Amino acid sequence: MDKNYSTPTEFILLGITKNPEKNVAFFVLFLIIYLVILITNIGMIILIQVDSQLHSPMYFFLSNMSFCDLCYSTAIGPKMLVDIFAEDKSISFIGCALQFYFFCAFGDSECLMLAVMAFDRYMAISNPLLYTVNMSSRICYLLIAGVYMVGMMDSLLHTTLTFTLSFCKSNEINHFFCDVPPLLLISCSDTHVNELVIFTVFGFIEMVTISVILMSYCYIILSVLKIHSTEGRWKTFSTCTSHLAVVTIFQGTVLFMYFRPSSAYSLDQDKMTSLFYTLVIPMLNPLIYSLRNKDVKGAMKKLKNKICS
Repeated sequence: MDKNYSTPTEFILLGITKNPEKNVAFFVLFLIIYLVILITNIGMIILIQVDSQLHSPMYFFLSNMSFCDLCYSTAIGPKMLVDIFAEDKSISFIGCALQFYFFCAFGDSECLMLAVMAFDRYMAISNPLLYTVNMSSRICYLLIAGVYMVGMMDSLLHTTLTFTLSFCKSNEINHFFCDVPPLLLISCSDTHVNELVIFTVFGFIEMVTISVILMSYCYIILSVLKIHSTEGRWKTFSTCTSHLAVVTIFQGTVLFMYFRPSSAYSLDQDKMTSLFYTLVIPMLNPLIYSLRNKDVKGAMKKLKNKICS
């Protein structure tokens, strides 16, 4: 096999659509979404840092989730926006590998972060008197370090396996960013190992994440049922509703996207799904938490009053 074909120096990203009439509408829509992502996630991180009432484990994890949202959407968004009108939609081989690495690392980290946040809610509700002891700063930092370490190691594994494949079929990626499914489709290597690793390693991460979330919420429900007043039950469980909404949206999309054989990939459909979890979810997460959280809304009002005064 010719080495030049097996190791291309660049890939061509075909983008969201081949219909130029939709480019302006797509550009305006996704630019607005990306700006909202930047403003809301950076705003959430700053708000949690400056307001002392938000210096608790719950908001510490929330700020890290906003950081993950910000990072993996930024790995995709700017390049996608530029490519909508660019004649040259190329991305270097190394650039493609780096884009995928950062997207995967922070996407995996967010997946694990949701499990950590569920565990945090369980600790807060099941034994509130010992919450600050059980979820000390040291424990929180160890959990976050573990989340990022697993995310980076898993991403390194998938990036290495994917970008050591031979790409002799084509260097055109029928997608708007470098993701595993479209890359496997243009490879002339045997991709069964890659698919097996996705199902086993990432599948293990998903299994652990979902198991921790389900077990945490089982214990949370049992703790809530022990509360005698209906109002008390709802008030306690309402602190979890935002997290449940984010978990359902994020995990449902990820499971649909990656836990299929390559023969089931439909690139046009996958592009729309990818747009949802690369841009829409990072935009929704801070909105869900801020709109449904009294502490966050209160901190926003205080910050606004400080700025205006």
